[in-house]
Amino acid sequence: MQSKEKNRVRRKKRIRSKIKGTAKVPRLCVFRSNTAIYAQLVDDVSGKTMVAYDSRKLKSKKFGIEKAAKVGQEIAKLAQSKKIQAVVFDKNGYNYHGKVKALAEGARKSGLKF
Repeated sequence: MQSKEKNRVRRKKRIRSKIKGTAKVPRLCVFRSNTAIYAQLVDDVSGKTMVAYDSRKLKSKKFGIEKAAKVGQEIAKLAQSKKIQAVVFDKNGYNYHGKVKALAEGARKSGLKF
């Protein structure tokens, strides 16, 4: 029997074999831990992180869907300051549900296209 984490890593590898980020259309990668949610824009061609933001930078005490949506809005603002309009969304093997979905919708509401 396999664990949840092994299944997620297997899904992650399958997803990453199909999507790549470039300088014009970077990959929006999401990581979710027990205490925080992280988002970063990655240029896979050069192997560099262009922009990163996480929920630890927010002053709000509680963690949840609202905080994840705020992280999505902030990463979209940082992306637009770097003249990035469109991204490829990498949910990193997580289900598109809850905090991951809230982050994606927050980024979309702030003007990021994917």
